[in-house]
Amino acid sequence: MNKSPSAMQQQDGLDTNELLPLSPLAPPMEEESLVIFVSDDNDPEKAEEGKKSEELRSLWRKAIHQQILLLRMEKENQKLEASRDELQSRKIKLDYEEVGVCQKEVLITWDKKLLNCRTKIRCDMEDIHTSLKEGVPKSRRGEIWQFLALQYRLRHRLPNKQQPRDTSYKELLKQLTAQQHAILVDLGRTFPTHPYFSAQLGAGQLSLFNLLKAYSLLDKEVGYCQGISFVAGVLLLHMSEEQAFEMLKFLMYDLGFRKQYRPDMMSLQIQMYQLSRLLHDYHRDLYNHLEENEISPSLYAAPWFLTLFASQFPLGFVARVFDIIFLQGTEVIFKVALSLLSNQEALIMECENFENIVEFLKSTLPDMNSSEMEKLITQVFEMDISKQLHAYEVEYHVLQDELQESSYTCEESEPMEKLERANSQLKRQNMDLLEKLQIAHAKIQTLESNLENLLTRETKMRSLIRTLEQEKMAYQKAVEQIRKLLPADALANCEPLLRDFNCNPNSKAKTGNKP
Repeated sequence: MNKSPSAMQQQDGLDTNELLPLSPLAPPMEEESLVIFVSDDNDPEKAEEGKKSEELRSLWRKAIHQQILLLRMEKENQKLEASRDELQSRKIKLDYEEVGVCQKEVLITWDKKLLNCRTKIRCDMEDIHTSLKEGVPKSRRGEIWQFLALQYRLRHRLPNKQQPRDTSYKELLKQLTAQQHAILVDLGRTFPTHPYFSAQLGAGQLSLFNLLKAYSLLDKEVGYCQGISFVAGVLLLHMSEEQAFEMLKFLMYDLGFRKQYRPDMMSLQIQMYQLSRLLHDYHRDLYNHLEENEISPSLYAAPWFLTLFASQFPLGFVARVFDIIFLQGTEVIFKVALSLLSNQEALIMECENFENIVEFLKSTLPDMNSSEMEKLITQVFEMDISKQLHAYEVEYHVLQDELQESSYTCEESEPMEKLERANSQLKRQNMDLLEKLQIAHAKIQTLESNLENLLTRETKMRSLIRTLEQEKMAYQKAVEQIRKLLPADALANCEPLLRDFNCNPNSKAKTGNKP
């Protein structure tokens, strides 16, 4: 009958965390209590004592049960609060306008397909292509990307030599990276207007830092490259850190995007050549217009390839591009770039000089309306340029081999002029970049100087405030002592002056000027 509180909490084999809802009624009396009342019926004092003891036990049991209920309610409140925070964070992350409307039938189709993601069953790629073309629900986009990655890995096995090191995300976060400064500098430049990343060292920037740090430690050859931050940012908007890390590995290693971030940038040079050849073969007038104004693809398309369009284009459009990338791989970037240029060919042809064309490609081209973006995405789904891209890559390597074998002196003037034009163009680009870099450094130095001045002023003001408060307390003590020493009639005459001293913040300065 005399059970300890811990024993009573675990009564009937139930854990305190798993207790069923308790009845508000008092628990029934046990047989032992009935025996006490029956046996002690002839002794009123013992009966009264037994009744008090039983009441105390009943109250004790009630108190314990109520405490358990309170603990359970507190845990449920904590879970509810965490759920609210997660929903709010998810709402902030997905704060962008979708391209196209995803119908209810498409949602149901994706729900069925995502069940196969858990069971790791191969799905028909034509069926996936059709579903992806019809749309992707924003709320399930992260899961769908992981599903597409799984489907790719079920069909393609990455060679052992090309696989990343088998190191967990949590283990990588415990290590230090030499790329830390470069990553920190770029945090504020990555989606600076998006609410999830805009807060300095907020949840978004911290998650982005962790993800970039982990990848820089995993891939020592690439480390960190500026464009990767935008790719990682898009992934973080649709999934957790660890999931984003796995998808970043998939994009880099399985789909082969890491080649364009290598220090030699050889893959990026090949991609620029491939894009130039596509324009030459399919949009000759546009190609000639750009060549006449000495505008090569590296001048405007390099950011498209390095950030997968995320640095300049609307997030809804970028998300749709990522949808297709997870299905078709690197060739999607070429298809999007070619569609962008071909759709705006007439307007680009109207630009008459170098500056106007560059301004159009950097500012006007990304500013598309919803119908234009939907049209472009449809074109990308219907386009197939894989054979051409392979042929252009082979062609590039052949040309490079020929250049290495040939002498540096060229008898024909036309190739020489081309090389000189390319050289002058590269010099101009370098000068522009150097000028931008100097301006950025100057701004940074000015901001740092202003920050130091503000911090110095803040420190001085705090010190001055502390000094003034101490003086005020000293003056108030002096006034109290004067009140005690002065006789009542003199105190009555001085009372207005003392009141002014206590009320007027400038009284100290005024009295200090009196002789």
